[in-house]
Amino acid sequence: MERRLGPGLEGGGGGVARRPVRPAGLGGAAPAAGSRQPSVETLDSPTGSHVEWCKQLIAATISSQISGSVPSDSVSRDYRVYKRPDIRALRDGNKLAQMEEAPLFPGESIKAIAKDVMYICPFMGAVSGTLTVTDFKMYFKNVERDPHFVLDVPLGVISRVEKIGVQSHGDNSCGIEIVCKDMRNLRLAYKQEEQSRLEIFENLVTQAFPLSNGLPLFAFSYKEKCPVNGWKVYDPMVEYKRQGLPNESWKISKINSTYELCDTYPAVFVVPTSVKDDDLSKVAAFRAKGRIPVLSWIHPESQATIMRCSQPLVGPNDKRCKEDEKYLQTIMDANAQSHKLIIFDARQNSVAVTNKAKGGGYESESAYPNAELVFLEIHNIHVMRESLRKLKEIVYPVIDEARWLSNVDSTHWLEYIRMLLAGAVRIADKIESGKTSVVVHCSDGWDRTAQLTSLAMLMLDSYYRTIKGFEALIEKEWISFGHRFAMRVGHGVDDHADADRSPIFLQFLDCVWQMTKQFPAAFEFNELFLITILDHLYSCLFGTFLYNCEQERLKEEINTKTVSLWSYINSQLDEFTNPFYVNYENHVLYPVASLNHLELWVNYYVRWNPRMRPQMPIHQNLKELLAIRAELQKKVEDLQREAATRSISSSSDRGSSPSHSATPVRTSV
Repeated sequence: MERRLGPGLEGGGGGVARRPVRPAGLGGAAPAAGSRQPSVETLDSPTGSHVEWCKQLIAATISSQISGSVPSDSVSRDYRVYKRPDIRALRDGNKLAQMEEAPLFPGESIKAIAKDVMYICPFMGAVSGTLTVTDFKMYFKNVERDPHFVLDVPLGVISRVEKIGVQSHGDNSCGIEIVCKDMRNLRLAYKQEEQSRLEIFENLVTQAFPLSNGLPLFAFSYKEKCPVNGWKVYDPMVEYKRQGLPNESWKISKINSTYELCDTYPAVFVVPTSVKDDDLSKVAAFRAKGRIPVLSWIHPESQATIMRCSQPLVGPNDKRCKEDEKYLQTIMDANAQSHKLIIFDARQNSVAVTNKAKGGGYESESAYPNAELVFLEIHNIHVMRESLRKLKEIVYPVIDEARWLSNVDSTHWLEYIRMLLAGAVRIADKIESGKTSVVVHCSDGWDRTAQLTSLAMLMLDSYYRTIKGFEALIEKEWISFGHRFAMRVGHGVDDHADADRSPIFLQFLDCVWQMTKQFPAAFEFNELFLITILDHLYSCLFGTFLYNCEQERLKEEINTKTVSLWSYINSQLDEFTNPFYVNYENHVLYPVASLNHLELWVNYYVRWNPRMRPQMPIHQNLKELLAIRAELQKKVEDLQREAATRSISSSSDRGSSPSHSATPVRTSV
């Protein structure tokens, strides 16, 4: 029987989880604490007041500072350059690192260089240096400082580029406002000839939004060779076999091998054995986007399953589909331990009713008599986008410490994280304690559905809490089952106001981070692992998160023409390993889904503010602990071998006397 680890259900009983040392933040170079500039920024675009402020700042500083360096005494003595760990690691040994020229990845090329550009930092004022635009990044460097000041920004994180013309002492100067997807905005200013100004701005816009300008994403040009092939991390047949599938009740179907049944589903998935292909086609016609109920996870003992799908197309006239009704009954019957099926609809009840009037809907208990419908009341993608916009306003660049807690509360971000975790806990508990199969869906089954199924699977199955298991979870529940990464993130396109953009995957990883805080020894990966995934969600350096579904990725030959993010991560696992990890095999985690036990992920959302960084190099300390752990583990293994050898020797010496076998030493370091 599986044991449960957890403080309790949805704010229930249990002690407060212990808190691990918080690892250091990541990301591009940022200056240390200094003067703060009053500014209000939004997620999608500069506000009018902000643009006016930017103009005034540029006009006030450009004439005096554009041609010379900023005095070193304007920088706090605590100033340190923090380069993105992934960029640094990939550029080991690059001899250009100490020069103004930008170090380049294999396949990367320079598109424009501008001297005497001013980066207007919200924490320390203006910094003069050289700006390089490549087909992958914007690279700014000042070599007159010690240490050198570097700003290294992948163009994929840019959401919008705004040019601001400024009159300064009769000279035409150019200001550029860069709105980013990773919780920061950047401001540049320079005074040059018209042609040079156009060249730097136009190249920045063209390279930041390649798909809008008829260019390929940089991932197709990136030529790095990694010793590990990350595309082999997930094989659906291997993963289903790990779960004990197929069996007498469940089969692996290839009806979608040409993506004709459902163009956003994978080619291979698991369905009940007794269901015929003709019936699957009829069920697909009754489910939004053809996304039929398919198996995500099966309990190894009770055989209770997590199924995922989209909403039924009931419509205002209460349309029914006998094949769909029989299909859900078959799912219930496959689990002999329960005579009930729980349908978790992630949406708000009111929204589901509205969708029904538009042709969508939900399962009625009259049509599905053995099913119980539960609405989880989770808000839609537009509410989540607005919540993140509000969060960005309060964390960058200015933090109002006097109103910090109330400001965070006003964004409702943590409340939405709580709702997701609470929903996933309910799903996991029905599977584990109730031994009851569940069906999970929202409207289309690729946003909230993916969040809930993957979080519940993370709670139920310790394999997914390992590094490679978590990679497989993302590949399976998010990438292969058609979360619309390209649409939600906006890879390579300049439509920053697109209503389809939303931080759905970010919310999922935030929920995972909250779980690692409550169970610091239960996950093999560390915080750097999660932040690295998020950095490359936007960067377009790897092919892992590109496009919207498996069919599109197959068409674009992602697996052969790009590098997988997992190739990079799995080539240096020590960077991403939690030294406190203990393999709680067959333990179920129930995180407390209460605001009292949740906190803002400061090391991600506020990492660009140097005042919020840890004073100690936590990540390096964790690596040292990992080395100590390995050394101690080796000593334990040596002692075990020595004890075993002595036991054998002692038995031989006693001859026919009764043998006394040594108890093996079992130590978890």
